[in-house]
Formats: sequence, structure tokens, C-alpha cells
Amino acid sequence: MSFQLTGVHLEVTETIREYVEKKLNRCTKNLDGIISTSVILSVEKHQQKAEINVDVAGKDFHVEAADSDLYAAIDAVTDKLNRVLIKHKEMTSNHRNTPTGRKEFEDVDADVEVE
Repeated sequence: MSFQLTGVHLEVTETIREYVEKKLNRCTKNLDGIISTSVILSVEKHQQKAEINVDVAGKDFHVEAADSDLYAAIDAVTDKLNRVLIKHKEMTSNHRNTPTGRKEFEDVDADVEVE
């Protein structure tokens, strides 16, 4: 997985980089197949904005959040990303169980002989 962190009108320090990586590892550990992740942190007047783009095999996700505090914006955007990735994982795993995506009924009385 490639990881890119960009700061717009903001200097990305080592502590911010470590904080973002720690938060992203929590989100992405549940899902395999992540190709790349890019994080954009920006400052617009009094708003701190965080955006995350995640490329998964066959799908791209974009989430963003803004707050007056940069760390709060990072927390909010990683929470959104976590919800999106869990939803994606549930959708893909549910559709792989059966060919139609529906649960198949089991034959409960298979051992009973009919005369």
C-alpha cells in the first residue's frame, strides 16, 4: 500500500505524520486490497480540512471533514473512512456467500425418511 501525505498552506510535521499514519492503520487493517492512500491536509481561513482518498481494487473512496482543530478534523475524517470501509467490506463479503447474494435455506429434515 502506498501512502502519500500532502499539506496545503500547512507544514506537515513528523508528529502530524505519525498521528495520521496511526489513525489510518486502524481504519485499513480490516480491509485487504488497498492499493494506495492519499491524505490532504489544508488550512482555509479558520477551518482545518482533512481529505482522504483510498484506492481499493475496483473502487475509489473519497471522504473529507473540516473543523477548527486539525487533530479533530483528522479524527472525524478517519471515523468517516472507517464507516465507509466497513460498509464496503460487508457488502462485498455478503455478495460472495451465495451466487445471488441471498441466504440459502438448509434442509432441516434431511434425515427423516418419508414412507
